[in-house]
Amino acid sequence: MKEVKVILTSKETNDRLSEKQNVSFQTNMDQTSVDIKVDSSKNFQVVMGFGGAFSEAAAYTLSQVSPIKRQEVIKSYFDQENGLGYTIGRVHIHSCDFALENYTYVEDDDVELKTFDISRDHKWVIPLIQDAMKTKGGEFKLLASPWSPPSWMKTNNEMNHGGKLLPEYREAWAKYYTKFIEAYRKEGLNIWGITVQNEPEAVQIWDSCIYTGEEERDFIKNHLGPQMHSAGFEDVKIIIWDHNRDVIVDRAKAVLEDPEASKYVWGTGFHWYVSEEFENVGKVHELFPDKHLLFTEGCQEGGVKLGEWFTGERYGRNMIGDLNNWTEGYIDWNLVLNEEGGPNHVSNLCDAPIIADTKTDTIHYNSSYYYIGHFSKYIRPGAKRIAVEVNNDHLQATAFLNTDDTVAMVVMNETDQKVSFTVGYNNSFVEVELEAHSIVTYLFQK
Repeated sequence: MKEVKVILTSKETNDRLSEKQNVSFQTNMDQTSVDIKVDSSKNFQVVMGFGGAFSEAAAYTLSQVSPIKRQEVIKSYFDQENGLGYTIGRVHIHSCDFALENYTYVEDDDVELKTFDISRDHKWVIPLIQDAMKTKGGEFKLLASPWSPPSWMKTNNEMNHGGKLLPEYREAWAKYYTKFIEAYRKEGLNIWGITVQNEPEAVQIWDSCIYTGEEERDFIKNHLGPQMHSAGFEDVKIIIWDHNRDVIVDRAKAVLEDPEASKYVWGTGFHWYVSEEFENVGKVHELFPDKHLLFTEGCQEGGVKLGEWFTGERYGRNMIGDLNNWTEGYIDWNLVLNEEGGPNHVSNLCDAPIIADTKTDTIHYNSSYYYIGHFSKYIRPGAKRIAVEVNNDHLQATAFLNTDDTVAMVVMNETDQKVSFTVGYNNSFVEVELEAHSIVTYLFQK
C-alpha cells in the first residue's frame, strides 16, 4: 500500500499547511468511477519555481519593523525547509507605484547614461534581496521590469499617466536595461530575466508607458535584443507582454510571429487582473511551443483584507488554472505591505500574503500565504507537470512529479460543502474528503 502524506489548509479549522494523518492507496477497492485520475506517464512543462516581488514598498515596510520581525518575514518566504521555499524574485527598474515616489537612476537629459547610479536601491531593496539569498542559501532567479522610462524620454514628459517612449531615445532606453543588469551583478545579484515593459497596454495614474504589439516587437528587434547581446547579456531572458490574459494571444503573435524579434525572446509573461481566461495562456503555448510562459504579477487590489478567505482562494484558483496551461513559474507581487496596504506613491493600496503592522510591530499571515505554500513548498524547481483528469465539478486540481520522484498533487474545494472523492493512480485508489473552502497537497512516491 502506497502511503500518502496529507497537508491541509482549511477555513473551518485551525489547519494552516498542517500535516494530517497519512492515507493509503488500495488496490482492492471496487471503483466504478474515479473523481481525480493522475497519470505520471504523461508529462508537460518543467517548473522554475515560485516567488514574489522585492518592491521598494516591501523593503521599506520591513525597515519599519523590528529586526527580528523582518527576519521572520524573510524566513517565512525564503527558508527552503520551514518557509514557502521561494526560488524566484522580481525587482522594478527604478520606480513603480509601490515605491515611495517617482525616481530614476540618471539625471535629466543624460542620453549617454553617464550619471547612472543605483545607490537608492542600496537603502532598502538590495539589502532585502541579499538577506533573502542568505536565508535561501544561494542565488535565486531575479526578474527585472521597468514601469516607465524617465520622463524626458517620453511623449507626455512624465513617468505617470502612460505616454510613449520617444523614438530618439529607444537606443538609450535599451542601454538602460543593460546598465541596470551590470550594476546589480556588481552587487552579486544576477538578473535572470527582464520584461520589456510592465503592463504596456494600461494608462495608469502611476508609472506607466504604452507599447502596441508592433512597437514592442520593433523595440526588441532593433534595439533591446541587439543591445543585450552586444553588452554580453545574451544569457539574460527577454520576456514580452507582462500584462493580462485577455489579449495575451494577440500580443504574443504580434511579437513572436516575427522571426527577427522572436529570436531574442525567451517567452511571455502575464498578470491575473481583468480575466481568468486560463485557456488563453494555453493557446500561446500551442502557437509557440518552443517559448516559455511565466506568471509575473498578481495581487488582491483594494487595500488590506486581513483574515479574508477569498484572497487565498483567488491564488489557488489562478495557480491551478495557469499551471494546467503550461505556466512554468509564479511570481506574486509585493512580498509584504504595511497596515494600509502600502506605501504606494499614488495610493493604489493593495493586499499582500504578509502584512506587517509597522505601528504595533505585528506580522499578519493572510490566507493567500498558506494557499501559495501548497504549491511552492511541494512543487519544487525541476518538477514536471503530469496528467490530471478531474471528474468532479466541486474540485480543482493539478499534479507534478518532482525530481526525487515524489508526486505533489494540489486539490482545492472552493464550495460551501464538504466533498468526498476518489483519487486514482496506477490502478490504486484512495478515498478522501475535503472540507468546504479548503486546499490540500497530497505527496506520495511515484
